Amino acid sequence: MANQKGSKFIIPIGPQHPALKEPGHFEFTVDGEIVTGASVRLGYVHRGIEKATEGRTWVQNLYLLERVCGICSHVHAMAYVLGVERLAGVDAPPRAQAIRTLTAELERVHSHLLWLGVAAHEAGFDTLFMYSWRDRETVMDILESLTGNRVNYSVNVLGGVKVDVNDALRDTILKGMNFLEERTRHYLNVVTTDSTFLARTRGIGIMTAAQAEELGAVGPTARASGVARDVRVDAPYAYYPSVDVRIVLAQAGDLAARFVVRIQELFESYRLIRTILDNLPQGELEVRVSRRIPEGETVSRVEAPRGELFYFIKANGSDKPERIKVRTPSLCNFGTVVATAIGHKLADMPMLLAGIDPCFSCNDRMVQVIDQNGASRLWSWEDLVRHGIETYR
Repeated sequence: MANQKGSKFIIPIGPQHPALKEPGHFEFTVDGEIVTGASVRLGYVHRGIEKATEGRTWVQNLYLLERVCGICSHVHAMAYVLGVERLAGVDAPPRAQAIRTLTAELERVHSHLLWLGVAAHEAGFDTLFMYSWRDRETVMDILESLTGNRVNYSVNVLGGVKVDVNDALRDTILKGMNFLEERTRHYLNVVTTDSTFLARTRGIGIMTAAQAEELGAVGPTARASGVARDVRVDAPYAYYPSVDVRIVLAQAGDLAARFVVRIQELFESYRLIRTILDNLPQGELEVRVSRRIPEGETVSRVEAPRGELFYFIKANGSDKPERIKVRTPSLCNFGTVVATAIGHKLADMPMLLAGIDPCFSCNDRMVQVIDQNGASRLWSWEDLVRHGIETYR
């Protein structure tokens, strides 16, 4: 229901809304059908994962942090283990690093194809949605063959990986990439030539490179505005120093450019996967890591499918972390939606939001508590526990 404030109408979308797969609350101020103001309210699915890590061991947290996001679970685990291994002063074997990178690129393919379907659905293009999700099963089957799982892969252990690639699996992966590459060429042709689709994307949500820098955009959202930022290139990690990652850029900065960048990134992932399989190092899969991690702190940065994923990890010499802070790319990109929404029609908002590939569950970290007097305060862990007990009593 719209609220009227003076001569302005405010249209709320969410937190429960049929167009949203996760709970988020948006308010759009409109003049007729034109958006004149926008705001976003997050925090509906805050799960307290960061706090929960402080009560679990370094090994237990590996499986907890993998569940921050169901779409990019492996990259969260990889960011975590790379940081912990740096604190422990150990390096995983080259073969393990290659398998980590291989899985990360397979996950990127999975994520981008999933996003393509969701974004097409928001545009009313359900044929593209069904085709892209059908083809996504190819990479999900490959990930299941490699890891035993289709969502939370559990590839990483501290000091390496627990899965390996044999000749039969290598052939399966290469066959799958050949099929997906052919299908991706078709999708690229569709999103760049279909007149109805282009009417929903071309010239919508334009963000210049300067705006992207100012708003702190990351990942394909920034690269579609001509910002050459990719952690795999800027600060290579795992096996990326051994492969040549090519940054995919576009200059238009609109929704159409974001589609083109993500689809062209699929071609780059196919190339990287083939390169890794052709040059897979021999050797062990893991090295031993002490149960207690030496005191210290570090930052771990990786390129998730949505953009830069940032982990701050602090150890106090025990078998549990003192602090883990996670900053996901969605948090950086939400501001671009609010900034670019103004001036567009209300009907463009679902597509504009889908264009950044948002993830609410992996973004939400805290909730601001405001009492009846309008004052806000910081809750302690005991306050939160007490509130939970009283709420569900």
